[in-house]
Amino acid sequence: MSLQFALEGVVIGLAVGSIYALIALGFALLYKSTKILNLAHGELVLFGGYLAIALTRSLPLPLLLAFLLAIIGTLAAAALLGFAIERTIMRPLFGQPALSVIIVTLALGYIVRGVMVGVWGGDTRQFPPVLPADVIHLGSLTMPRVGLVSALVALALLVLFSLFFRYSLWGIAMRAAANEQLTASTLGVSLTRVFAYAWAFAAIAGSVGGILLGLWLGVNFALNFVGLKALAAVILGGLDSIPGAILGGLILGVVENVIGGYIDANVRFPGFSLYGFKEITPFLVILIVLMIRPYGLFGTEHVERL
Repeated sequence: MSLQFALEGVVIGLAVGSIYALIALGFALLYKSTKILNLAHGELVLFGGYLAIALTRSLPLPLLLAFLLAIIGTLAAAALLGFAIERTIMRPLFGQPALSVIIVTLALGYIVRGVMVGVWGGDTRQFPPVLPADVIHLGSLTMPRVGLVSALVALALLVLFSLFFRYSLWGIAMRAAANEQLTASTLGVSLTRVFAYAWAFAAIAGSVGGILLGLWLGVNFALNFVGLKALAAVILGGLDSIPGAILGGLILGVVENVIGGYIDANVRFPGFSLYGFKEITPFLVILIVLMIRPYGLFGTEHVERL
């Protein structure tokens, strides 16, 4: 592996990984606050990408203004979708076995995906040319302009969300409920409202990830698997660790693009190649982490005594 290839893989990996980290942040916060493993998170990513493209193309305004209004509308719709899911589907399941709730989220994902197929079809959709389709040179390295902008936006939002959780009233309430629900409840924190906000935030984070990836790569139903990649990032960092989810997303992006990209490009066997190995790298990460450190890099280890 040449140094140039490795450096380009790291740069692209950090850019993609910042978007993975943003999506994983919503995944981790939802699990930490509600103890629900949301297997419909990938469909929330799809929802954001498809709706933003549809709104951008349908608004009879100058392109940039239409795009900005489309983003605002998409995030508002994502928040409403999160609130609706929590109120109508998840809240009645409060206290039910964890496996039952996980299966419900899986079914929910299929329902959301089916509705999107009915509305937008299954073809790949592209945003209008909001950003120039040129390449930016970073020394000897190159990166598409849209990729660099998407990465910078994702990093800025990670910082913004971190400040929200640290200093805002509702951010503090969500962290308190995530750490100890019973204590937070006795101190006056409304758990039902915290759960609703957690679902809304997860939907917003997933939708933003769908918009950023859609700008870079286009939107089709393969984007659904980004939700599973976010799950890999969360497992790597620790299911109940928000900083771990962010770090896990960055690590996953680098590993996927450096190791997976190298194997895709260079490893050949007589009669077949390992092309496509890059796509399965996150799931190999899940397997290895679960075998070596089941609670992730920063996850809380629970010891049960029998």
